[in-house]
Amino acid sequence: MHQPRAALRTADRALHRIGVDGYLLLLLGTVLLATLLPARGAAATVVSGAVQVAVALLFFLYGARLSPQEALAGARHWRLHLLILACTFVLFPLLGEATRLLPASVLPAQLATGVLFLTLLPSTVQSSIAFTSMARGNVAAAICAATFSSLLGIVLTPLLAAWLLANETGVHVSGGQVLDIVLQLLVPFALGQLLRPWIGPWIRHHRTVTTVVDRGSILLIVYSAFSEGVRDGIWGRVTPGQILWLALICAALLAAVLTASGAAARRLGFDRADRVTIRFCGSKKSLATGLPLATILFPAAAVGITVLPLMLFHQIQLMVCTVLAQRWGRTAPPPPPTDPT
Repeated sequence: MHQPRAALRTADRALHRIGVDGYLLLLLGTVLLATLLPARGAAATVVSGAVQVAVALLFFLYGARLSPQEALAGARHWRLHLLILACTFVLFPLLGEATRLLPASVLPAQLATGVLFLTLLPSTVQSSIAFTSMARGNVAAAICAATFSSLLGIVLTPLLAAWLLANETGVHVSGGQVLDIVLQLLVPFALGQLLRPWIGPWIRHHRTVTTVVDRGSILLIVYSAFSEGVRDGIWGRVTPGQILWLALICAALLAAVLTASGAAARRLGFDRADRVTIRFCGSKKSLATGLPLATILFPAAAVGITVLPLMLFHQIQLMVCTVLAQRWGRTAPPPPPTDPT
C-alpha cells in the first residue's frame, strides 16, 4: 500500500524538477482520452451522473470543513464579491465586444458571436473553489462568490445576451437551472454544515480526502465536457487555422482578466488569500451554464460552432489555472492552526 504512494510521490518530485506538473499531465491525458474514447450513450449518462455526485460531494466536504463563522465571514466580504462580479459581468463583456473589431479572416462571424457569448457567462463554481483550495486561498469567500455569480448569471447572462446579441433568437431561461444549483450545491453544503460537529474534525485531519475530491471532480468535468464536444463533431466544422486563432484569443482573454483582477485586488489592498480567490473566481466561465443557455439562445444548427470558443476557453482556463494553483499552493505560507471543535 505504501510502495505505490511512495512511487507516486517520487515521480511527482521528478516531474517538478524538470518543470512538468503531474496534474497537468493528467488533465492533458483526460482530454486525449475524451478525444479518442468519448463517453457515448449509457456511458455518457454515467459520466454525467458521476460529475453531479462529485460536485455534490465536494460541496458537502466544504460544508463539513468550514465553520459557520468562516462561512458568514465569506458572505460579508462585499468588496471582494463586487470586484469578482465586476470582472465577470463588466470587464469580460467589454473584452468580448472588443474582439468584434478583429477581421473576419481571424475571427469569423459565428465564432465572434461565440466569443462574445462566453464572456457573458457566470463564473464556474466547482473549479473556482477547487483551484482556490489548491492555492490556499479564501475558500469560504470563493464558495460565496462563485455561488453568487451562478445565481446572478441565470438572470444577467440572458439579459446581456438579449442586449448585445440583438440579432439572435429570443431569450427563454428555465427555472430548472435555479433548482439544479440549489440541489447540487447549496443542499450538500448545508448538509455538511449540519453534520460538521460530528464529521468536521475528521475531515480537517484527513485533508487528502478533500484534495482527491477537488482534483477528481475537475478531471471528471474535463472528460464529460470534452466528450460532449467530440460527440457533436465540433472539430470537423472549422479549419485548423481558425482553431489556432481562436485558442490564442481565448488565452489572451484569460490572461487579460487574470492580470487585471490581480492588479485591482493588489491596489485595493486585499491580502494574499483574497487575491487568490479574486483571480480564480473572476477569471472563470461556466461550461455547465453556457451549454444549456446556448441551446436556448441560438438555432440548433448554430449551437456547435457557437459553443466552440467556450469549449476551448474552458480547457485553457482549467489547464492554466491548474499550473497557477499548484504553484501558488506550494509557495503559500503555512495555514494558522485551526480550532478542531
